[in-house]
Amino acid sequence: MSFSGTVKEELAAQISSARHCQLAELAALLHLGGHTCGNGMHLSYDAENEAVARKCFTLLKKTFNIDNVVMGEKSRLLSDDEAERKVIQALHLGGTAGKPIELKAPVNTLLIKNSCCARAYLRGAFLSSGSMSDPEKSYHLEFVCSERAQAEQLQDIIQEFQIEAKVIKRKKYDVVYLKEGAGIVDLLNVIGAHVSLMNLENLRIVKEMRNSINRRVNCETANISKTVNAASKQIEDILLIRDKYGFENLPDNLRQMAEVRLEYPDAALKELGGYLEPTVGKSGVNHRLRRLSEIADGIRS
Repeated sequence: MSFSGTVKEELAAQISSARHCQLAELAALLHLGGHTCGNGMHLSYDAENEAVARKCFTLLKKTFNIDNVVMGEKSRLLSDDEAERKVIQALHLGGTAGKPIELKAPVNTLLIKNSCCARAYLRGAFLSSGSMSDPEKSYHLEFVCSERAQAEQLQDIIQEFQIEAKVIKRKKYDVVYLKEGAGIVDLLNVIGAHVSLMNLENLRIVKEMRNSINRRVNCETANISKTVNAASKQIEDILLIRDKYGFENLPDNLRQMAEVRLEYPDAALKELGGYLEPTVGKSGVNHRLRRLSEIADGIRS
C-alpha cells in the first residue's frame, strides 16, 4: 500500500466523539468528494477507497442513525427522503424550495468555527480529495478541489494552524499543496495521523542523515582532490627547478623545502613542516612552496 493509502487507513479508523466534529468531517467528505444526482436534488457518493466509503457510512450512522446507504456516483446515497433532508439541512447544503443541492461552494463556516471541527474537516478533506507522495522520493501533500473558492477556504483553514499552504491551477482543478517536510508533519499532526507522522519523521531523519553523509563525503573528496592537485603542481615545479635551475642555486630554506616535498609527495603542509630543520608551521611551508612556484614560473617564461 502507498504511504498516502496508509494515512487514509489510519484516518478512516478515527471517529470523533463529538457530533459537531462528525458533522464537520462528513461535510468535507461530501463537499470535496460527493456528487448530486436526480437533477441535482439528491446526494450521491462514490469512494474508490473502501476505507473512505466505510468512514462516510459510519459518520452517517453515528450522526443521523442512518443504515441504508448506497455508494455510487449515479446512485442516491440515501433512499429515504426524510433522512436525506436531515443530512442536507444539518450540513447546510441548500436543496430547499426546489433548488438543487450545492456541493461546489465552500463549507458553511458554522460547521468549522471550533478548532476541533476545523481539524475534523481537514481530516475529511484528506480522505476525500487528498493524497501524498512517497516521502522516500519527495515531500508533497495536496488536496484537489473542483472550485477555486473551496481551495481558498481549505488553504485558509490550514494556515489557521500556522502551516503554509499554496494554491495552484492544474487543468480544470484547483490544488492546495504543501511541499515542506516540516509543514506536512504538522498537518498530519493536526488531522490526527500520528502513526503516519512518526513513520514520516523516521524517514526524514534517515534521509537527512544520508544527505548529510553524502555532503560530507563530497566535501572531503573535493578537499582530497584539491590537495592532490596542489601537491602534483608543487612537485612539477620542483622538478623543473632541479632540472633547469639546480637546487644548489636556491637559498638553503627553499632547497630544503624542495627536497622534503620530493621525499614526501603525499604529505600535508603541516606534516611537511615537521620534516624541516628547524620545524616550520603550515603558513611557513605554504610561503616557501609559493616562492618555489614563482621561480618555476620564471623559468617557464
